[in-house]
Amino acid sequence: MLRFPSLQVLDDEGKDVTPRPLYRAEPGHVQPKPSTVFLDEISPSSGSNYSKATSSSNVPSFSSCMDSSRLPSLSTKASLTMETEDSVPKRDISIKNPAPHEVLRKTDNVKQHVTEEMLDEVVHICLSETDTIPLLDVPPTHVSEDAGDAEAVKERNTEYAELCKNRRGNDKYVERSMQTLTGAPKTKQFQSDEIVMVEEGTMATVWDIYDSFCDQNQTPDSEEGTKSTMTASNDKEKKGEKSSSGTGGTGSTISSLLEMEMNGNSVNAEPDPKLIMLSESFQHSLLVIERSILANVFQPKLAAYRQLPILEDPNSTVKPGAEQQSEGGEETLLSPTLERLWSFSCELTEGQNITSMAWNKENTDLLAVGYSEYDFINLKPGLICCWSLKNPTWPERVFHCHSGVTSLDFSAYNPSQLAVGMFDGTVAIYDVQSRDKTCIVSSSECSKRHLHPVWQVIWTKQEVGLSGEDRVESLVSVSADGRITKWLLCGEGLNCIDLMTLRRAQNPKKKATGKKKKDFVLSAVTPGLCIDFHPANTGVYLVGTREGHIQKFSFFDSQNTLETYKKHICPVNHVEWSPFCSDAYLSCSSDWTIQLWKQDRSTPVLSFTSIQSAVYAVRWSPNCSTIFAAVNEQQVEIWDLNSSLLYPTIVLHAAPFAKWTSLLFARGTDCVLVGDSVGQVTVYQLKNLRVGEGQQVDRLEDIIHSAVSR
Repeated sequence: MLRFPSLQVLDDEGKDVTPRPLYRAEPGHVQPKPSTVFLDEISPSSGSNYSKATSSSNVPSFSSCMDSSRLPSLSTKASLTMETEDSVPKRDISIKNPAPHEVLRKTDNVKQHVTEEMLDEVVHICLSETDTIPLLDVPPTHVSEDAGDAEAVKERNTEYAELCKNRRGNDKYVERSMQTLTGAPKTKQFQSDEIVMVEEGTMATVWDIYDSFCDQNQTPDSEEGTKSTMTASNDKEKKGEKSSSGTGGTGSTISSLLEMEMNGNSVNAEPDPKLIMLSESFQHSLLVIERSILANVFQPKLAAYRQLPILEDPNSTVKPGAEQQSEGGEETLLSPTLERLWSFSCELTEGQNITSMAWNKENTDLLAVGYSEYDFINLKPGLICCWSLKNPTWPERVFHCHSGVTSLDFSAYNPSQLAVGMFDGTVAIYDVQSRDKTCIVSSSECSKRHLHPVWQVIWTKQEVGLSGEDRVESLVSVSADGRITKWLLCGEGLNCIDLMTLRRAQNPKKKATGKKKKDFVLSAVTPGLCIDFHPANTGVYLVGTREGHIQKFSFFDSQNTLETYKKHICPVNHVEWSPFCSDAYLSCSSDWTIQLWKQDRSTPVLSFTSIQSAVYAVRWSPNCSTIFAAVNEQQVEIWDLNSSLLYPTIVLHAAPFAKWTSLLFARGTDCVLVGDSVGQVTVYQLKNLRVGEGQQVDRLEDIIHSAVSR
């Protein structure tokens, strides 16, 4: 068993400063036996001056150790002197070779051999003061300028000062005191009048309603009869006769009427049913009821038109779309197709030829349709119907014209004004809000009016000031007499100014030098069939002529032609600028072709044809830049340039008894309207037509660029 020698602490002067034990054993107290000591705990693992010696003995290494935590903290250096066997008698600290069962080891590694000389040596230990551990840490509110975080503190102080400066007059900051304890609530008292609830009621009988309705529609003769009746009833009341209770004066009137009828006096108290049916209030009530019923009947179709969810009929056993799946299967549903929704038709339009259609520019639910029967010998009257999506079975307004209608267009500044071009050359303006079914103004009294059919009228916005912000809307027409005319309101009629006169291009002449060079000489007037203004620069417009040329003019230059595009060999029936790419436009002709042009090229970029028939109209889709539609007598074609440049994506054939005549896309939805020769405007929905990714302008320009490069 190991025994430690007593320790003695001496200061610099040699005085004994060894700490005295705080605990003193009482007399007779038995000291506990020392426990077994591991040699590895006595011998530190860290190397020392004695660990360098090697030993071949089985005795483990030993070095004196001391717990510095039990010694007092000293500011000066102290030395510890370990007394050996010479200074402390009767203590044998020599270590002999113990038996294997007396020494407990944690490891078999023998690092050092302890000798008597090692135990007699004096070991000097230097004690230093430990770090002070505070029990209460209060951070300071001041920071030295030499501190490392001084700049960050200055920055935060500056931001806080700016915050305090800007909070004055700002609603985002409210000054209030913050306390741990909630302040005592203030007692507020107010005084007001007591709110009293009173129940009141009245009763209206059938006779009350009847008398009130008669008062609204009474005639002067009936008023005199009513006054005499009221006088008689008042006289009877004064005499004490009983009157009907609960109805007041109205009840007395009805009772007097009944008595007079019983006595044989005939009083015309019942109003005329015709007057009731023609009254404005009754007509408005019928209109509301009719729209409510039709909205319920056409709900699935109108929901599909507006791209809304279709409500299922709880009384129907067939789910929406089940019939289509059973007929066509899954492949039919996935392929692009046109689904018929409904048709705008009534008894007035039966057998009429639809010539033009136009949407109202403010109310997208209002559609104007022009009807005409072309007869170059006998001028037959025309018809204009304004249809609403709220009532697909009957038009909201009907206007009868003295001549066949050839073109229509709504004004953008005055949405109620509808410009109409007619077959006899008349240009008229109608007000669709007025119930008076006559035109507001007409060109019939104008000395410069058109004498040939007006094939198209169009409202256009033209710049007035130099800034380009001030614009005025102008009405322009193109006629078969070769004149492009601007119309002005003058007094009670219309006056016109010719913007351009279309000239026919003569045959090219060969020069005497032998070189073939084409020189076109403008001579005779050529009829104009269609016109369209540039979407961005409204001062530039295109005109299609009967000889097959497309001419570009300026609105402010009536002498020169900007460009002439020659490709069609038959009359150009329609031209239209692209709503997405301002440099591209489409044209269709009676030569069976559709041409895609770029205004800086004299030749078309792409040419489309699918059937040997004259193409009446071609329209760009307002939702996708690569989709357009074309119509001829036999079929309606939907072209998707992303899918194919050779064949139309969707083809819809006309009925055997009808011919397609006009075409128009719906705005804000994927639907197209097609007019025929029997007076029906059918609404079709584009289904399963996949639109490509990317920007609309970029897609069309990429297709044009690839076509030009080829």
